[in-house]
Amino acid sequence: MMRTHSTLSWLSVFTSGSTLVCCALPALMVAIGAGAALSGLVAAVPQLVWLSEHKVEVFSLAGGLLGAAGLLQWRARQAVACPADPALAASCETTKDFSLTVWIASVAIYAIGAFFAFAAGPLLLLL
Repeated sequence: MMRTHSTLSWLSVFTSGSTLVCCALPALMVAIGAGAALSGLVAAVPQLVWLSEHKVEVFSLAGGLLGAAGLLQWRARQAVACPADPALAASCETTKDFSLTVWIASVAIYAIGAFFAFAAGPLLLLL
């Protein structure tokens, strides 16, 4: 169970990071006037185009993994008691807190990527 939880947490970090790379990074670069740098980046890493073309699938996978990791995070915080030994208990609490921090950071990264992928364009058209 713990191994699955750890693997799922790191997969959610990876997929939420890919949402930033596919959508937020290009939008930011264009917004600050670095379109030429973006074209150089796309020339060097053409996989960015594939990520952008398949953003719905990337965001669906990332959202599913974040949801599953959040569920496991909640279950672990509710069910797993830390050991009675004070040193092990402190380590257990630190690990639980770090895991929650990583998950929250992943959700924030996902939200930023989702904003740039799906909301920023239509909002700019309204202005």
